[in-house]
Amino acid sequence: MCTLPQISEAEFEVMKIVWKHAPISTNEITEKLLRTTNWSPKTIHTLIKRLVNKGALTYEKQSRVFVYTPLVRENDYISQKSHSFLKRYYNGDISAMVSAFLESDNLSQEEIEHLRSLLAEKSKKGGRTHG
Repeated sequence: MCTLPQISEAEFEVMKIVWKHAPISTNEITEKLLRTTNWSPKTIHTLIKRLVNKGALTYEKQSRVFVYTPLVRENDYISQKSHSFLKRYYNGDISAMVSAFLESDNLSQEEIEHLRSLLAEKSKKGGRTHG
């Protein structure tokens, strides 16, 4: 897996908008983020510029409007972050992570059933081997 750009929490909020609505203009990104954050338009524009500089976004100028598209796929980014989280906090042991969530007792019966079905499906396909 290739290394993807480091994206801050705030930049991630911008990326979520772009992933969902690309291609999307600066004004559209700003409008959507103003609904869910207390950021100024200038802050949002700075975050967009940072993402372009990091290679996470690209843009095209269409008349007087900049239109952005992601260079990083959402699934790739989330997968990399999930693996990083697992390694950092659970030494790569997914069983330890699942145990911690189960012990916190915050799972609904519906979530437990969903996990069971995911595990059963994975078991049918054959899990990864350790070694």
